[in-house]
Amino acid sequence: MKKLLNSLYITQADMTIGRDGTNLVVFQESEKVGQFPVQYFENIICFNYTGMSPAAMALCIESGVGITYLRQNGKILARVNGRQTGNVLLRREQFRIADDESRSLAYAKLFVNAKLFNSIKVLDRGIRDYPEHPSIDRLSKAKVELLDARKQVETASNLSSLLGIEGDAARTYFREFEILITRSSEHFNFSGRIRRPPTDRVNALLSLSYGMVRVLVENALTTVGLDPFVGFYHQDRPGRSSLALDMMEELRAYMADRFVLSIVNKRQIAENDFVQQDSGAMLFSEDGLKKYLDLWNRRLQREVKHPFLEKKINYGLIPFVQAMLLARTIRGDLDLYPPFLMN
Repeated sequence: MKKLLNSLYITQADMTIGRDGTNLVVFQESEKVGQFPVQYFENIICFNYTGMSPAAMALCIESGVGITYLRQNGKILARVNGRQTGNVLLRREQFRIADDESRSLAYAKLFVNAKLFNSIKVLDRGIRDYPEHPSIDRLSKAKVELLDARKQVETASNLSSLLGIEGDAARTYFREFEILITRSSEHFNFSGRIRRPPTDRVNALLSLSYGMVRVLVENALTTVGLDPFVGFYHQDRPGRSSLALDMMEELRAYMADRFVLSIVNKRQIAENDFVQQDSGAMLFSEDGLKKYLDLWNRRLQREVKHPFLEKKINYGLIPFVQAMLLARTIRGDLDLYPPFLMN
């Protein structure tokens, strides 16, 4: 089993990364502030970032360390990876599936069905934990609507109709998401999903969390030899990592939504960890971003029992395990792809 390594986060604009042998050296305004063996890391994720020396970038590429330039709203600006690994026959079969709508639809249904299943589990937890909540009936009604959407997924005849079912279900889910925020604070209100840009704290947390999951998924797909840009559900678009977005569907509720609800309700993140821009966009403060990343890293180290493997793995390895299972299914080693389903 793959070992979960660390990520290096660069959050300050005056920091650069250089190389000293097989070590990455971090400088702040020309002053050395850290030095780390490259094999210590799996990813380098850069926010508000100025530069990396060609030698440091070459070291990362040679060592299989992914470099991602990420905005706070979760948008990936650029990624740098080394040589593509894996069997070319695996990618050829992936491309054949992508070109066959009936085969693509079968995979897409699994991704969307798992997304709805996990979203229902999030609602179930709210129904179980807050039975006296005055809006509990709204959660129960939303659950029924999502259960109905799962039935519609099974009978969807094409990708377009599946997209409509999934979109309606997402709107139902986020319509009641605010009920799951039990923290009594006007600063963490939520009236619906707002992405470009997020204009409130909860949406800022969700957007960045989805971006962090996407980085993990893209790296995982690349590691097992699949092409993250050729998907089965999300259609081809220049620059869009469609297969990564496909796999993200099943992981959003478990890896991102539950994480956001946890750190908000436990008051691990505060209103002053954010700054509202003149444009209305809500961004993290410098200290707030560091706090968020520390909480995220701790989450990735937690152990969870994988429902298909029936063994404990690090939380941060879930995308890798799912990518591995997807690759095995495409190769024909598994009859049916087993998406990640929350216990």
